[in-house]
This record gives sequence, structure tokens and C-alpha cells, in this order.
Amino acid sequence: MIITRTADRFLRLPVVNFSLGKPRRSEQGEPVEPPAADAVAWRLSVAYGAEGGFDEVWSAFLAAVDPATVRALLIGPWWTNDYTPVGPALATIVADAGRFPALEALFVADVTYEDCEISWLEMSDVTPVVKAFPRLTELVVRGGNGLRLAPFRHERLTDLRFETGGLPAEVVRAVAASELPALERLELWFGVDEYGGDATIDDVAPILTGTRLPALRHLGLENSEFQDEIAAAVANAPVVPQLRTLSLAMGVLSDEGAAALLEGQPLTHLKALDLHHHYLTDAMQERVRQALTGVDVDLSEAEEEDDGEWRYVAVAE
Repeated sequence: MIITRTADRFLRLPVVNFSLGKPRRSEQGEPVEPPAADAVAWRLSVAYGAEGGFDEVWSAFLAAVDPATVRALLIGPWWTNDYTPVGPALATIVADAGRFPALEALFVADVTYEDCEISWLEMSDVTPVVKAFPRLTELVVRGGNGLRLAPFRHERLTDLRFETGGLPAEVVRAVAASELPALERLELWFGVDEYGGDATIDDVAPILTGTRLPALRHLGLENSEFQDEIAAAVANAPVVPQLRTLSLAMGVLSDEGAAALLEGQPLTHLKALDLHHHYLTDAMQERVRQALTGVDVDLSEAEEEDDGEWRYVAVAE
């Protein structure tokens, strides 16, 4: 799977692109007035080869809209030619955090493969972002190369997602050690060791206790080379009874992991179980369906059965 499209909605708002260049025009060629700052999610990006970098785009954005009412931001490509770390762009945003008292959602690196493969994105420490925006309810981070995070406490964050082809163990441990009393949705794409995905089931274990996640209703532990181990751990995890939806998709889940999942605690309370992109035999797929007749189970994208040597996750490079 490759990421081919940028977000068209974020925080339930339509996304509008903002970059330096020609003003937006209608189909008739007339200049289009910018929408109200709080009516859309703003995607800021630097055009390839542009003379001005992210700081210039940011300054132009602040001059064009009222930052005090902006609710959602998406950061597209922040480099001009060669890939550079996102750190300076995030530092620019954090420095002006006081001008965004209404910001609820931030997407770091809403970038498709046409601009940069997910595992080539140069990331940095995103801890300052969560500390700078206390009203943030949703944070999405795409890319794992150089990604860092320290444990934090946030009172309002309800949605947290890390999309990577290789999620550093440090980040997984930081999430597990964070105090997130309002968090309802957590998604982690683990990826592969080749691209820095060095987390193990031991790093995931504290998340499965649910101790620091009392409001969690959706858990996604996805895109993993150790998906069977995750499934076996989830089978008896204390956090499961409080969940409404669960995703173990995009990884190398086999009959072994699915059997462990079914032999553990009941999952019939779930509204949905996402297992798409898997390596289950036809017989095991039918067993899952029969065991969870009242659950919306996604068993799409069944990969060809093999002995495990050539199995792959959905998102790596």
C-alpha cells in the first residue's frame, strides 16, 4: 500500500491548500476569496524548488488569515529541494503557538509518495508540539525516520495516530508512559526494522493494560512484523473490554495469531475488528467469521499463504 492522496477532510472540516504562488481562482478565472479561518482545515506546503521555504509560507499564512480562530492545520512538504528534517518547521509553529488559542488538530507530514516515500520523511522530536497546544484534540504524525517523543500528559487529546514504515521503540515507550485521560483513539503503524521499526511486544505491553488510557475506545496496533505476538497479547489484555473497535490490520497476521486471539477473552462486544491485509487461510477466515457473527470483521486483502519467509507489511518504504 502506498499513500496516494492527501487528506481531503480533517477534524471533520474540508481541507484547503495554502502555499506561495498564484492566488486561488474559480473555474471562470475569478479570484476566490479565502474561506473563514475556522471553516476549513488549512494545509500548508512548500512547492518543490520554491525560492521561499516554510518560514515564508508560514508568514504569508499568518498575514492572510486570523490565526486566533484556526481550528486545524496540516503540514505538507516543508522542504524546497532536498529532504530536510521537519524540526525547524515545527519550531516555527511552536514559537507562534500563543496566536492559535483555538487549534484543535494538527497533522504533521500530510505527504504522499509523489512528494516523498513515507520512510524517507525526515522527522524530529514532536514533544514540543503537544506541550505547546493544550487544546489539541487530534494529532497525526506521518513518518518515522528520526522521530522522537518523550512521555507527556495532555488533558484534551482524544485522537493520536503515528503512521510509519518504521516506528522507533522510543516513541512506542513514550506513548505507553504518557498520561492521556481523554484519549479515545490510538493507532500505531509499527513498520519494519529496516526503516527503524525496532519496537517489540514488551514496548507495547503497558498500552495493553489500559491503566493510563481510561477513555480509550479504539486501538490500532497495525502494520507489524510481529502481528501474531500482538494478537496473542491482545487476547488477554485488560484494555480490550473497554474497546468498541480494534485493528490488527496491515501486518503479517497468520493463523497462529488469529487462533490465539479467538482462544482468549471474548471479542463479541466489539462493534468492529479490522484484520485487513493478512495471511490467514480460508479455513481460519471462516472460523473468525463464525466466532464473531455480530462483529463487523474486515478480512479483505488476504495475501497468499506461505511459510512466512516472504510475508510483508502493508506500509514499509
